[in-house]
Amino acid sequence: MAGNKANVKKEIEKLRRELEQHNRLYYIQARPEISDMEYDRLYRRLVELESAHPDLIEPDSPTQRVGGAPLSEFASVKHAEPMLSLDNTYSAEDITEWVARVQKGLPDEPVTFMAELKIDGVAVSLTYAKRKLFQGATRGDGVTGDDITENLKTLRSLPWELNTPAPVGAVTIRGEVFFPKAAFLALNEQKLAAEEKPFANPRNAAAGSLKLLDSRQTRQRPLAAFFYGLDAKNSEPLKTQKQMLEALDDWGLPVNPDRKFCRNVDEIMQFSQEWEDKRHGLPYEIDGLVIKVNDFDQQRRLGLTSKSPRWAIAFKYSAAQARTRLLNISVQVGRTGVLTPVANLEPVYLAGSTIARATLHNVEDMERKDIREGDTVIIEKAGEVIPYVVGSVPEARTGAEKKFEMPSQCTVCGSEVVKTEGEVALRCINSACPAQLKGRLLHYASRGGMDIEGLGDALVEQLVDKDMVKDYGDLYTLTAGQLIPMERMAEKSAENLLAALEQSKHRTLGRLIHALGIPQVGEHTGEVLASQFENLEALSKAPVEDLTQIHEVGPVVAQSLHDFFALPETKAVLKKIKRAGVNLQRLPEEVRSEGALTGKTFVFTGEMVNFTRGQAEARVKALGGRASGSVSAKTDYVVAGNDAGSKLDKARKLGVKVLEEDEFRKMIES
Repeated sequence: MAGNKANVKKEIEKLRRELEQHNRLYYIQARPEISDMEYDRLYRRLVELESAHPDLIEPDSPTQRVGGAPLSEFASVKHAEPMLSLDNTYSAEDITEWVARVQKGLPDEPVTFMAELKIDGVAVSLTYAKRKLFQGATRGDGVTGDDITENLKTLRSLPWELNTPAPVGAVTIRGEVFFPKAAFLALNEQKLAAEEKPFANPRNAAAGSLKLLDSRQTRQRPLAAFFYGLDAKNSEPLKTQKQMLEALDDWGLPVNPDRKFCRNVDEIMQFSQEWEDKRHGLPYEIDGLVIKVNDFDQQRRLGLTSKSPRWAIAFKYSAAQARTRLLNISVQVGRTGVLTPVANLEPVYLAGSTIARATLHNVEDMERKDIREGDTVIIEKAGEVIPYVVGSVPEARTGAEKKFEMPSQCTVCGSEVVKTEGEVALRCINSACPAQLKGRLLHYASRGGMDIEGLGDALVEQLVDKDMVKDYGDLYTLTAGQLIPMERMAEKSAENLLAALEQSKHRTLGRLIHALGIPQVGEHTGEVLASQFENLEALSKAPVEDLTQIHEVGPVVAQSLHDFFALPETKAVLKKIKRAGVNLQRLPEEVRSEGALTGKTFVFTGEMVNFTRGQAEARVKALGGRASGSVSAKTDYVVAGNDAGSKLDKARKLGVKVLEEDEFRKMIES
C-alpha cells in the first residue's frame, strides 16, 4: 500500500511539472508543444489522482488555479512603495520637451531610454517570498489596493514559483493584466448571445474580471499579463531598466518582447511611429508607449513629483476613428427573442480591418444619438476592437435621411413583438423562431457552454435553414453523411465536428446547466447549482422555495429555473440529450469539500512561519472550511501570525476566536 502511495505521489509530481512547463510554453513563450486535447488529458489525469488522494493536493498544483470559495469582500493591501501614475502626453513636441527636462535635470550626462508598449490593461502588484507567489493586489489609489491573490492565481501565464535566478527574499513586481483581443470578442459574443450588456473595451473586461469575488468565475476569463517593474528596494542589484526586464524574463515572468533601447528623442519617435501603424496587428490592445530613463541611478536623482515620476512618461495614441455612410438599419433577433438594431455601413477601413456593420444596441440609444438611415456617422473601435457608432454628423445631412422605426413583427418569423414592462428591448414571443434557435445552438456550443469546436455561425445557419436540427438534442444525431455535403465542410471537418460533439458529452453538470440557456442562469450560477444537486433530474424537480434557499440563487433565478424545466419543449430536448449519452450527473470535481471544518470561516492576518497564506487557506478549503479576506461577526476564527494588523484588532472587538499559528496547525493536523 505504501509503495502504491509513493507511485501515485511520483505520478502527481510528474504531471504537475509537465503541465506547468506546457503552461509556460503556451502562455509565455508562444510555442506550444502539445495539442489542447493532450493538455486536457494530462490535466484530467491529475484531477483524477488528486481527487482520489486529497492529502496529496498542494496549493501550487495546476488544478488549484480553478479558484477558491467566493469572498464576501476584498481585503485591503497597503503597497510597500506607492504605485504612481504617469504623466500623459499626446504629441511629438511634448516628448521632445520631456527629454529636454530630463537632460536639464542631469546636466552634462549621457541619458538613454527604454521605450515599451503601453498595455491597455489593469496595473497590479505581485509579491513573491522564497520565490513563491505570496500576494497580488490592484493599484487602487496608489497607496492601498485590493487583495486579488486568488484571482491572479487563475492566470495560466503567471508563475506561482519563480525560476532559480530570482532572489529568495520578498520581491515586489509591477505589471499589467489584460484581456487578449480574441478572448474579449468571444466574451462579448457570449454576452450578446445571452442578451447581456457587453463590456465597452478589453480594459473594462480585465478590471471587471479581477474584481469578481468568486475566483472560479475569473478562471473562465482567459486573462494574460506582462511585467515591467520592481519596487526600488528590490532593484538595487540591477543597474538599468533594460537589465531589469531581462531579469524578470529569466525569473519566468511574462515580459513584452516588443521594446527598444533608445539613445535620443529621434529613436523614441521612430519606435512610436512604427507601433502606431503596427499596433492593430497585435493580439492585445496598446494605447501608446511608456518611455523611461534607462539608468536607475539617474531615475533616483530625477526623483518624483507628488503624483508621478519625473523619469518616465506615457505617450498616448489618439483613438482610431473614421467617417462613413450609414446605408440602412436592419434588425437582428437573439436567442431569447430580443430585437437589436444593426447599422449597415459603407465599408470603411479602420484600425486594421474593414468595418461594414456595427450594433446600435437599442432604440433609446439610437434616438439619443439622433442616428438616421443615410446619415454620415463617426465610427470608432471601442477598445480598438468592437466597431461602435459614436454619433451622426448632422451638418452633413442632405434631407434624404430617414428616422428608423422598430418593427411590430419579428423580422425573421413574423410573430408578434412585445415590450415587457421595465425593459428597453422589444422581444419576439415565438420560441420556435429560427433566429432564436440559431442563437440557442450557438450558446450551447460556446466555449463557456459545451465547447463544441467547429459548430460556428455558418454551419448553424445551414443546419437550421435545412430543417436538420430543431433543438440542441438533434446535434447528437448528425452523421458524416449529412455533414459532408454542407457548404465549407469536407470529410475531415465533419469528422472533427462529430469528435467534438462526442467530447461534449463528458462536460461537467455546471457547464451543461449554463449551456441550456436558462434565462438568468450564467456560468457561475450553473456551477453553484451543480454543487447542490447530484444530477439534472434532481434540479429540474426542485421546488421554487428550495431553490430560493441556495446561496447566490434568489427568487428571480429560482422562478426562471422552475418555469424553464416546466416547459414541454425542455422536457423533450432533455430526453434527447439523455438518450445521446450526454452527462447529466455531477462530477467529483464539482462537489464542494466536506470535512472537519465545514461551515467554519477563517481569516488569516500577519506573517506565519510554517505556512504561506495561500497554503493555510488551501488546507482550510481541503477540510471543507472557507477562507475569507475580511473579518466580520460571521467569522469563526482569525489566525494571527507575526505583525498582525487591523484584522486582529477587529476580531477582538467583535469577540471572534483568535488562534496563534501553532493552535491552527494542531487544529488542522487533528
